[in-house]
Amino acid sequence: MRIQQLEYLERIVEAGSINEAAKRLFLTQPSLSNAVKELENEMGIQIFQRSSGGISLTAEGREFMTYSKQILDQVNLMNERYKNGQQRKQSFSVSAQHYAFVVHAFVELIKSVNASEYQFTLRETETQNIFNDLAQFKSELGILYTNGFNQKIMQRLFKENNLVFTPLFVAKPHIFVSRYNPLTSKSSVDLSDLEDFPYLSYEQGEVNSFYFSEEILSTLSHKKSIKVSDRATIFNLMVGLNGYTISSGIISSKLNDDKIVAIPLNVDDDITMGWLKHRQVELSPLAERYLTMLKEHIKGYGFKIIS
Repeated sequence: MRIQQLEYLERIVEAGSINEAAKRLFLTQPSLSNAVKELENEMGIQIFQRSSGGISLTAEGREFMTYSKQILDQVNLMNERYKNGQQRKQSFSVSAQHYAFVVHAFVELIKSVNASEYQFTLRETETQNIFNDLAQFKSELGILYTNGFNQKIMQRLFKENNLVFTPLFVAKPHIFVSRYNPLTSKSSVDLSDLEDFPYLSYEQGEVNSFYFSEEILSTLSHKKSIKVSDRATIFNLMVGLNGYTISSGIISSKLNDDKIVAIPLNVDDDITMGWLKHRQVELSPLAERYLTMLKEHIKGYGFKIIS
């Protein structure tokens, strides 16, 4: 399969006939037909239904064209990015579980960039998507946690996706609650203290495994449980419903108001936060700078950086 063949298909679909597409491409009709037939034979499908009235896409052809369009879109993006000797924009992407300190460092990184043009991406996303983004080179860094419960599974997934995990710091579990929650009268809480409050957690899409949960103790059952997809919603539910979630205890005061507080949770567990990269990727200067800012932000909360 060649890119040129996919471009031919696109022109044929636009023109509505092979003959008209051949004219626009300055090709003979037989040569264009042969190019299509070669592709159909190679893929083992029939892309066009031919009749006396013209041609139309088969069901297989319609599906094939959706993939073809994605490929051609990427080719066009690559041409725009690398051809014509144009200076490329500074770019950086990170995929992470939902942590305010990740966002704070991202904001500081952008503020530090002295460029008229840049393209940065922050994906707060499901755990499986972090692996996918790094494996497919959509993101340069990933941020997530491991603990005693998920460590073996995570290590296997790191290896399968050719990823390297580097620990940043170890935190004791905390709960996040509204400042107006009755639990704020306690210096620490037990699991029994939480039974009557709604438990808030991040949904994990189709891969809804306990090992992919962003919260420790994911196998525990709860009388009241609410799943959400973003941090803004989870904070709103903490305030509106006196809900709680379990996390590292770091709240970025610069990005969140003073309505949310962290309370130590009395459980025998540790949360190891760390960053991921693809084994074959050498970090860019922007990625290195982001990690430096991330570490400085974390140290500001009294945590010791591991590496």
